[in-house]
Amino acid sequence: MSHSTSFKQTTIGYFSKLFGRGPVLPGESYGAPGVGNSMGISIVTSVAIIFLWWFITHMGWVKPLFLPSPISVLRKFVEIWSEDFGGATLLTHTEASLFRVFSAFFLACVTAIPVGIAMGVNRVFRGIFDPPIEFYRPIPPLGYLPLTIIWLGIEDTQKITLIYLAVFAPMALNARAGVRSVTIEQIQMAYSLGASRAQVIWHVILKGAMPEILTGMRIGIGFGWTTLVAAEMVAAEAGIGHMVLSAAEFLVTDVVIMGIIVIGAIAYAFDLLMRFIERKVVPWKGKM
Repeated sequence: MSHSTSFKQTTIGYFSKLFGRGPVLPGESYGAPGVGNSMGISIVTSVAIIFLWWFITHMGWVKPLFLPSPISVLRKFVEIWSEDFGGATLLTHTEASLFRVFSAFFLACVTAIPVGIAMGVNRVFRGIFDPPIEFYRPIPPLGYLPLTIIWLGIEDTQKITLIYLAVFAPMALNARAGVRSVTIEQIQMAYSLGASRAQVIWHVILKGAMPEILTGMRIGIGFGWTTLVAAEMVAAEAGIGHMVLSAAEFLVTDVVIMGIIVIGAIAYAFDLLMRFIERKVVPWKGKM
């Protein structure tokens, strides 16, 4: 067997293993849908996207004004890390944005989740909170941006409130959906064992709703990051969104792409953390 044939078979075998179906679990004939580690596929996909980006710019098919090369973006990242752009360094911009997003996210966690649970277990709370949440939920943050400026000014309070409103609705509705997903058999069984209403809510309903609550947190933080740029459009002295908008005004495309990458990387890292917490807190998810 020639060296080229051996290499070809090894390569085919590797990719067959990488992209093949997941392992079969005990008691399953064909394996559950989506089972298996996708880390290798994600790495290959990421490398392929970066290589394609580099190849297009290296061949000169797109002008640097519209798509700078990965090397240019990396150089700009190193440069702005220690030098001002838009009134602050990249580290300062990042700290400002992280403060706004996670302040809003924390406030949403301590308000939206209890409201969602209350809506799920009590018809009075559902009647009170359902109309305003469902009314403003489809409205994009840019729609009520002018109103938050009129009411709260242009300080960080306005920006955090705008992000908070974007995060609140999906978190509350997911918490409510989690409560509704608990089966009546589980609740009746708890009552038959002598549990009080408070114990049923805490030990049965809340734990049963945790998968949806954590999913709502993941969705909510995503809405928070998408609202960040809109929140930092007006009178922001620092922030990744402010930096991106400033770069766009002067057609500094490498800074625009760098800002997008920074936002995406932070959001993706937080989502991976939430997935890890989800596996530890609700290990039964998808197995019942």
